[in-house]
Amino acid sequence: MNIKVIEYSYNSHMTQILKEGGKTIIKTDKRIDTINAGQFETDIEPVLQEQGLDIEMDCNDLEYIASSGLRIIQKTMRTVMTKKGQFKITNTNPNIYNVLSMTGFTKFMTVEQKQP
Repeated sequence: MNIKVIEYSYNSHMTQILKEGGKTIIKTDKRIDTINAGQFETDIEPVLQEQGLDIEMDCNDLEYIASSGLRIIQKTMRTVMTKKGQFKITNTNPNIYNVLSMTGFTKFMTVEQKQP
């Protein structure tokens, strides 16, 4: 039996943040676009204030990302690197993976596709 112990959980309209052990999992909603990117950034900001970051951005539900969302991912990665932490994006669908690949994100961060 696999039991998850969640130390902390946060939910907003578009973001769910879970802390499991030393890892923080940020679960996105279906879209990160110009309209909601500011809220997404506000939602994840408290996580980025911590030291020793180990962040996984779970994009299982993400269907669309605008350049404003890419900017937030880039800023998040820089913050994590500055704090000597780890950051990866998981469960991307093929379209999101292609956007991240075409924009060069897959060259400087770990991006994992959904497993069929």
